[in-house]
Amino acid sequence: MSQLQDKFGRRFHYLRMSVTDVCNFKCTYCLPDGYRPDGRSKFLALSEIENLIAAFSQVGTQKIRITGGEPTLRKDFTDIIRAVADNDKIKTIATTTNGYRLEKHAKEWYDAGLRRINVSVDSLDPKMFYQITGENKFDEVMRGIDAALEAGFERVKINAVLLKGLNDKDLPRFLHWIKHTPIDLRFIELMETGLGHDYFQAHHLAGADIKSQLIEQGWTYDQPAVDDGPAQNFSHEDHKGRIGLIMPYEKNFCASCNRLRVSANGKLHLCLFTENGVDLRDLLQHESQRVELVERLHGQLIQKKETHFLHDGITGVTQHLASIGG
Repeated sequence: MSQLQDKFGRRFHYLRMSVTDVCNFKCTYCLPDGYRPDGRSKFLALSEIENLIAAFSQVGTQKIRITGGEPTLRKDFTDIIRAVADNDKIKTIATTTNGYRLEKHAKEWYDAGLRRINVSVDSLDPKMFYQITGENKFDEVMRGIDAALEAGFERVKINAVLLKGLNDKDLPRFLHWIKHTPIDLRFIELMETGLGHDYFQAHHLAGADIKSQLIEQGWTYDQPAVDDGPAQNFSHEDHKGRIGLIMPYEKNFCASCNRLRVSANGKLHLCLFTENGVDLRDLLQHESQRVELVERLHGQLIQKKETHFLHDGITGVTQHLASIGG
């Protein structure tokens, strides 16, 4: 079947698939009050996930990232990895995690088929890590990263949200870490969500400022692969690790968009912002619904907007990033 493509000519090879809204951390920029169940959420079952993967693989998806909330809280997380790995059209299987279970399960997940992993580490200062995440698990997470490197993952990435007045002075420490450690460090520019205007105003730091610093220090831009995410990646001859910058407020950020999102309750999100999502769950019950599901996907791509409208101060309906695997 034909590749998913929108009316602006963008082709979509990458699916971010949330499998739960639940998270056990209380990050100030995402879930400052912790996860609060609404009593109505029923997350996709494994069989529904398998049907979702099968449909997306038929329309050109090559990379699936399993997200949350915290995806490893699912008791069947390893089975979900296997379900993705069993589809030979999916070339890259990744996940994003807070890393609290990584030390014990890195090898198990690798053996199941997981090959890339992003771990959220917003500071290398244990006290600041606790202040941002609400959890005193810095040492545990760092041991998990070591376990992932030992397990043989082809790419280990560290996600750090840039926060003015909090972790913005950590850059030299991060650079020192990746001088001899072969990991990808990704700095993510803080985005404003529906409930975060005051926090955004207090802590937003432009990714372009970090980019200027890197270029001055001799870092060079790497050309992206077709299924890469939104980061601009940089390398340095004196460092084993790389740096990626995700800068949603930079001009033309959306021009290279190649990813779609499905929430943990089966809604398709064409963008992280601006819309409520389209229900797919009614077409995830039987393999016989595959053709209709694919038709719905193609039909929805026509509705995708050219940009996220963050530059206009429009944050959309998204209240916090954990709700749709941000």
